[in-house]
Amino acid sequence: MSGPDILFTLRNNFYLGAYQAAIAEAADLERLSESDAVERDCFVYRSYIELGSFEPVLNEVSQQSASALKAVRLLAEYQGKKLDKDTVLSTIQDWAQEPSYRNNATVLLVVGLIYAAEDNYVEALRACHTGISLELRALAVQLYLKIDRIQQADEQVKAMSATDDDSTLTQLATAWVNLYLGGAKVEEAFFIFQELGDKYSWTSRLLNGSAVCNMRMARWEEAEQQLLEAFEKDAKNADTLANLVTVCLHLGKAAARYNAQLKSVAPGHLLVQRLESAEEAFRNAASAFEVSA
Repeated sequence: MSGPDILFTLRNNFYLGAYQAAIAEAADLERLSESDAVERDCFVYRSYIELGSFEPVLNEVSQQSASALKAVRLLAEYQGKKLDKDTVLSTIQDWAQEPSYRNNATVLLVVGLIYAAEDNYVEALRACHTGISLELRALAVQLYLKIDRIQQADEQVKAMSATDDDSTLTQLATAWVNLYLGGAKVEEAFFIFQELGDKYSWTSRLLNGSAVCNMRMARWEEAEQQLLEAFEKDAKNADTLANLVTVCLHLGKAAARYNAQLKSVAPGHLLVQRLESAEEAFRNAASAFEVSA
């Protein structure tokens, strides 16, 4: 009989988006096995990356560190723009030739995340297809939904449920698929976010998920309240800002403030690109009606 999962709370906080809580939890985890210590450190450093703080990872992880930790360092170098893109991609291609890397769940996850950020979904999914961790399957769900492959996404969720139906990751993945399916499934997704928020804590991630459900059900005022709460927790969260722009436009409220902030923190965000394309199209159309002096 296996013992208690000593890393459960740390891991769960990370999945919920409670990154400060994850870092705090890790500080109390001592006398771990070598593998548990590496996993603990990976979640701590990934939490710092999610918070936009790259220096702890870069300062503390060296070439002598475990493969998983070196992978997390590469993720920090990529997201923090400390290395050029070609060097990062060359590195993960080299990893594919080394057994110690290609059989490591954290390494594969980092590879998948980087390829996904580069819109290379084929290689990202290739990294996920080992299915050696719930987190790899959860990333596969996100990728399949992004390319409108709902059947494959649902298959991944079923595999996750067979492994651990009660896992927060499994619940989140189920909610993502339900949101995509729409209709009555949206309310099911809403209840999943509600249950997770009430059971653990209402993070920006859960508030955004619940708000999107409300948006899909045309409950715009409720969505706005949740997003404002998420904004108070993290004013630089790109999903919160993008969703606030959408809600404000539907409610006939000024969205310029949130749009400007979104452009500042995430200039490559899909909503920013769409709005800029619309503005460019409007300017081009308007110029056709200008009267020459």
